[in-house]
Amino acid sequence: MSKQNMAIICPACDEDTFVRREPVYDGFRKVGESISCVSCGHLFDGEEEIPFKDVSGPKVFTNADRSKRMDIFRSDEKGHNCRHCSHYTVNPFMQRCGLHGTEVQASDLCDKFSPKNDDEQEDDPLARLMK
Repeated sequence: MSKQNMAIICPACDEDTFVRREPVYDGFRKVGESISCVSCGHLFDGEEEIPFKDVSGPKVFTNADRSKRMDIFRSDEKGHNCRHCSHYTVNPFMQRCGLHGTEVQASDLCDKFSPKNDDEQEDDPLARLMK
């Protein structure tokens, strides 16, 4: 069964109803498909004969109704996590803080944050993966 509109207004019974699609077999081989009205059983000759209903519905909301994008961080807070710190060290087994000597996560925050310089930004393995 295809993922298309199944609602119709039947020309035979004038009912607001649905289409029934049933396979037609010759022995064990499928030779076609029978298309009929669910309410009265009226058979349609082909897909082009079926009077499908428009089920898109009315457009209730517009882009003007959407809420404004929220900015929850101040500009000085953006990027002050361990991933952007010059003390952040990554190896295949763990992520460490070179200043404190502890295991950290890339999204951790620290009071002693110091930003990486431009050369360190290029050497950042996670930055290369994000590109």
